[in-house]
Parts: sequence; structure tokens; C-alpha cells
Amino acid sequence: MSERREAGNPPSSERNHVIASLPGWLLEHAQRRPRRVALRQQHAGIWREYTWADYALRVARVAAGFRALGVEPGDRVAIHSDNRVEWVITDLAIQGIGAVTVGVYPTSPPPEVEYVLSHSGAKVLVAEDQEQVDKVSAVRAALPELRHVAVVDTRGLSQSTESELGERTLSFAELERLGERAGDAAAEAELRASVSRLGAGDVAVIVYTSGTTGPPKGAMLTHANLVAAGEVGRVAFGAGPRDEVLSYLPLCHVAERLFSVVDGLSCGYVVDFGGQSETFLQDLRDVQPTFFLGVPRVWEKLLAGTEIKMADASWVKRAVYRFWLARGQAVARRRRARGRLSAPGAVVYFLGWLFVYRALRDKIGMRRVRTALSGAAPIASDVLEWFWAIGVPIREAYGQTENTAICTVMPTDDVRIGTVGRALPEVELRIADDGEILTRSAGVFAGYFRDDEATRATVDPDGWLHTGDVGVVDDDGYLTITDRKKDLIITAGGKNVSPQHIENLLKVSPFIREAIVVGDRRPYLTALIGVETDTVCDWCTRRGLTYTTYRDLTELPEVRELVEEIIAGTNAQLAQVEQVKRFELLGVELDEDAGQLTATQKVKRAAIAKEFADDIEELYGSRSAG
Repeated sequence: MSERREAGNPPSSERNHVIASLPGWLLEHAQRRPRRVALRQQHAGIWREYTWADYALRVARVAAGFRALGVEPGDRVAIHSDNRVEWVITDLAIQGIGAVTVGVYPTSPPPEVEYVLSHSGAKVLVAEDQEQVDKVSAVRAALPELRHVAVVDTRGLSQSTESELGERTLSFAELERLGERAGDAAAEAELRASVSRLGAGDVAVIVYTSGTTGPPKGAMLTHANLVAAGEVGRVAFGAGPRDEVLSYLPLCHVAERLFSVVDGLSCGYVVDFGGQSETFLQDLRDVQPTFFLGVPRVWEKLLAGTEIKMADASWVKRAVYRFWLARGQAVARRRRARGRLSAPGAVVYFLGWLFVYRALRDKIGMRRVRTALSGAAPIASDVLEWFWAIGVPIREAYGQTENTAICTVMPTDDVRIGTVGRALPEVELRIADDGEILTRSAGVFAGYFRDDEATRATVDPDGWLHTGDVGVVDDDGYLTITDRKKDLIITAGGKNVSPQHIENLLKVSPFIREAIVVGDRRPYLTALIGVETDTVCDWCTRRGLTYTTYRDLTELPEVRELVEEIIAGTNAQLAQVEQVKRFELLGVELDEDAGQLTATQKVKRAAIAKEFADDIEELYGSRSAG
């Protein structure tokens, strides 16, 4: 295979892992800083703290409990839960005894639960509560390898469920007590001994991909992969024990796993676990993290919420906001180019902090943030510009499950919005002849579980990971991602079009939540549009427009005209072949539970194309495209 361009540094052959696993790092922290806070859990508005010593002791107990249940090295143990302290304790306990952690998304319906548990051959499942236990109960007959279910929160657990699962069911507290029987000192000694026996190339976790184009595949990450990611993260982000993060994205996803577990152990910072997704904004304000990762949807939501509030503010507040936002944008442009604030810029920013930025950042939970990242999907440049203007310097990062989420990150001293930065230390980056991005590093995974064919198609004999993304690398090594290889549109006229580029331009508007551009082998482009409920509802209320349901909202002629104006403005920025000629407003909000979105809120294009096939065909009907 030939390549057009290469960037980054070759991997070093002299890596020396003093502590070659995440459980090893945990034991080291517990020995060196036993009384320092490692984890916090919010419950009913109260934050409970766990020290490094607490963390390690509970991991040792749970590890001993798993051994008592018959879990052996190489066995798979699944976790089906929202983010909470027990999730990471279970994860480290599984890894510590040489078994393999398998995450199940908390929103997965029973068929997906069955698929992951069956495909992985999980021997034990740790389920959060009655809701998750019900899912496994519904598919119990199809899981002969599943021997035990440990339930974290047993409140409301029905007798019928317990009788159906029989002796297989126990509480998480009982699992810990199984580990306590031999004594805490013995459990900790056994954990330390088993950790010392772990091999760098042993599989530590299986991360199931989101399955946007088919059944999820189980990516196998080794202890060496995870340690490499932690070492790179510590260097790239400069995080340390004084930092604090909020864990809120699904821990099944490699990005959250990286921040809440891998980098948390590598850097030794505090990881906070809030309540449910409904309390996310309040949790963010409570924690005020110093280190924060957001997927584009999160950043867009924070911006949209601010725009709603400012639209309803007095004209004086709106004027002050607009004035200082413009000043902030000007300062931010100079800061990105120089990597620091100039003296005049610092004065301007200080005044803006007094009048606007401080209160605004406090409201969105970004008062203390030092490092802010956006990843998992492309983000609109206008969204980045807004956050930079108020002093939240978001940097884009790029990685995948298959390279343990280490590939590129934006440097701090030369920020170029629109790119995802340069290759991380010891990461090689190439662009193949067909435009596909290839990477090679210590983070490249061991392959897909029980799928050698897919593994061979993804990692070539020279160790290059074929990402499936298309992009370009400039002369300074900055990577720009243009689209997913499989998503590129070739029009009936033979023109190549990147739908993500158009979709991101449309989603800059606070009134548009989802935009799915269609047009492969078609004469022109069309789009399915999902409106942003909060902002459009507010817009309608201020105009005296009435509606009852979301569908009613999308059927208002005024809302359609609003979207038409947004599309017209976007089309003005695009070449003729890239312009959206027709659109249809979706009558439902896309939902993960309905199989329309992944857990990180990416649109499942195949599912949308199937579900809304009639709407798409209507867009290419007998009417003139104009």
C-alpha cells in the first residue's frame, strides 16, 4: 500500500512500563497517597468521598468475590450500569484477577444485551438495578454461559425476578462480603500477587463498538494498550493529582473509559460520579471540573441553553453580552495563534471576566476548567469560537476504540480550528492513496473478539490501523477529517460530497439539533432535519405560536420557514453541488432507545435511511427541485 503523506513520530522500542497495568497503578496510588481523595459519588445531593486506600480495598474485596464465584483469568465479566463508583471498582477488580471486562451500554434494549453477553461469553454480569436485571431476565434462556448476576442497587428487585434467575442472583454487597471472608489483608495480598502475574499482551477489556452499520464488534484492548494510552494522556494533557473530572458519558465508550479510569489512574486526579443524565447540568455546576471532555452534542447544548437565556434577557444584558462576546472572540483569535494571552488581551479578558465571562462560565459549569476537549465526532467551528471567546479553550482530539483513543490532539501553542491537531507522542499517522487515515502506535488494539476476518480488514500486516475515516494532513502535520469513508456521497453526476461538512454547518444554528444529508447516487442533495426542542419552543413562545407535541411543533409553517432560512444561509456558503435542495422536518426526536442514535449521540445512518425511507423518496418525488 502506498501513502501520500506521513506525520508524527515513530513508536519507541524502549518503552519501560514500571507498572504494567491499571490495577498496578491503583495499588501504587493506594500505597503512596492512601488518604487522598480518588473518587466522589453524588447521592441525593450529597457527595461521598472515597480515598485511594478505599478504592484499592474495595477492588481487592470484589476481586476476591469474583474468585469465589469461579471467575478465572481470561473469563469475561460484564458490567451493565450507569456511571458510578461501583462501575470502576468492578472494572479494576476484573482486570486485576486477569479476567476481561465487557461493558454493556445502560440504554441497551434486551436484544442488544443478549448479543453482547452471548457474543462475549460473559460468565458473570454486574447489573445496576431492577431495570437492567429485567433486560437480562428477558433473554435468560439464550445465555447458557452466564452463571451469576450481581445487582448493585437491589431496591425494588422483585421476587419474581429473583426466582427466575434463582441462585444466580446476589447483591453487589454480598459479592464484596464473599471477598471479605478471608480477611482484607489476604484479599489485598492476593490482588497484588495476581496483578504481578498480568501479561502486557493479555486482553484487559472488550469494548463493543456502537454498531452504526451493523452488529457491534468487540474490540480487544490489552493491558499494554491501556497503559500506553495513560502515559500518552498524562504527557499530552498535562493533568495531575490536583485535577478533577466529571464522569458522565457511558463508561462502555472508550473516550469516557480513558478519562474516568485510564487517565484517572495515570494522572491520579479525582473522578466525580453525578446522578442520572437528568442531573448532568447541575452536577457540572456542582463539580466545576478542571479537566472536561465533551462530545459535540454536549457543547452544542451548553451553547444553545445560553442563547435561550440571552434571548429572554433585557436589552441591556443582551447588549453587554454581545459586546463582550465580540471582544472575547478577537482576543481568542490572537491567543490561539500565539499560544498565550498578550498583555492588552489579558486586560480585555479581565474586564470581560468581571462583566460577563465569570458568571457565564459558572452557570455552565466551566468556571475552573483548565483543559477542555471535544471528541467522538466533528464539531462546528462556530461552537468552538463561542467557547474560546468566554475563556474555555476547547481543543479537538481524535481517536477510536481500535487505537485506544490515542491519535491526535490540538496543541496549545498553535490552535487551528477546523483540524483535530497533530499526532500525539509516539503515534504515526498516514493518509493512504484513497484518502483513508491510517495510524500506528502502542494503542492499536489486539483485534476483534471472535472475528478474525474483520481484524485482518482493519489492521494490515505492517501494524497500520485502517480507521475508516477520510482526511488530509497539511505540511505542519495538522489532520483534517472530512468524513467517514463509507458515508461519502457520490452524486448521480459523479461528484464526491462530504455530508458531515454540510451537516455541521447546519447544526451551527441553535435551532437545529440533527441534520442528515442524503444524496448518494441521487441528482441533488436533500436533508432530514430535527429541530432543537428548547430553542425552537422558546422562539415559538415569543411569537405567540401554539403547539402541543413535538410533531405539532414541526408542522407549524413558521417553523418550516425558520429552517428554510437557515438552509438558505448555509447553501450560500457551499458550492452548487453541496447545496441542500429540499428538506423534511422529522416528526420525532431521534432517540438512542429507538435505535436511531448511538450512546454518544451519533446518528445511525442506516437505521434512519430505513425508518424514514418514505420521507426520503418523497424528497426525490415528482416536485421540481428548484
